[in-house]
Amino acid sequence: MKKNGVIPWWMKQQWRGIVKVRLKWVKNRSLDHVIDKETDLKAACLLKDAVNRSSTGFLTAQSVADWQKLLGLTVPVLRFLRRYPTLFQEFPHPRWASLPCFRLTDTALFLHSQELSLHQTHQNDAVQTLSKLLMMSNSRALPLHSLHALKWDLGLPDTFHKTLVPLYPHQFQFVRSPNGVVSIQLSRWPEELAVSALQKSNEGGTHYREFKRGQSALAFPMRFPRGYGAQKKVRTWMEEFQKLPYVSPYTDSTKIDPNSDLMEKRVVGVLHEILSLTLHKKTKRNYLRGLREEFNLPHKFTRIFTRYPGIFYLSLKCKTTTVTLKEGYQSGKLVDPHPLARHRDKFYHVMQTGLLYRGDGSLKPQENNLLAENDKLRSEDSEVEMSDELCETELSE
Repeated sequence: MKKNGVIPWWMKQQWRGIVKVRLKWVKNRSLDHVIDKETDLKAACLLKDAVNRSSTGFLTAQSVADWQKLLGLTVPVLRFLRRYPTLFQEFPHPRWASLPCFRLTDTALFLHSQELSLHQTHQNDAVQTLSKLLMMSNSRALPLHSLHALKWDLGLPDTFHKTLVPLYPHQFQFVRSPNGVVSIQLSRWPEELAVSALQKSNEGGTHYREFKRGQSALAFPMRFPRGYGAQKKVRTWMEEFQKLPYVSPYTDSTKIDPNSDLMEKRVVGVLHEILSLTLHKKTKRNYLRGLREEFNLPHKFTRIFTRYPGIFYLSLKCKTTTVTLKEGYQSGKLVDPHPLARHRDKFYHVMQTGLLYRGDGSLKPQENNLLAENDKLRSEDSEVEMSDELCETELSE
């Protein structure tokens, strides 16, 4: 922590005595809509990948019966598969005619091939994303099962541990803990990647130049719910918070007082950086909770999401808890979508309409009765809107 015997400038400003304001949760309908839409999109993509991995080339209704919670669905998996016949073709099992099976349609195979091509083209992006996530962890390593839970959010290939990691032995290596848990660890420290999204967005600005000289702090972009930003007590609180030194999530934080205001801003910075690494600037709260110790986060760190509603939005849409980085969206759309995120939009369009993009960008209609069946299934499975109010027990640990 000391450099030439000198204590870092930000270590001298750990305590500011900030009085925190408790804010009421406010529903964000546009972000709730995004979460609602992408829940089905993610489930369909994961099922597509599961079919593709299957040695038989299909999945049986029996094998996916217990996947509902795993996929984050609010309806049974069998009903979900039948809702999208544009992607999943149903047929009887070769041996047991009463057992429904599902294979990928030509449309789904075409979209999958496009996705693989994008993963290949943007392989360096995936390597950097994985590297930066590992760089923020205490041991520069993360359990493979934790990374698998985040692979869709991070934009990693489905079998990244087999198709991506082995290609970069100078960057990654597999390690096994004494209890048998397999992790991916950095083979080297890529100093050029130790720059956070917040630092990049401020590069060239006055605050960033002052930050580099150790004279100032970086401020997080704030988008308060309507009516909050103008409140004097909220504005004063946030101004004091923004004046705190910014500690890069790639800097050792073990010497920071865990109860200090500086540690709270450091925690906000780590969560901000993790969400910035995701394609859709959001992920499930439980995925982050599973990495708490690796990222040196306090036990009740998820309270940060409701304490800073100008930075994060916490949603209980689709019977799960999702946290979103608000600056990543404008009018319900990603501000800077990755090519893979744009491909997922195309995938979702095919799911909903039964239309397939041609090579020249035009649309190819599918069978009309397919569209009618799609509409009927979606109508039958329409869900009741959740309450606008979140209870305190759901938002607390």
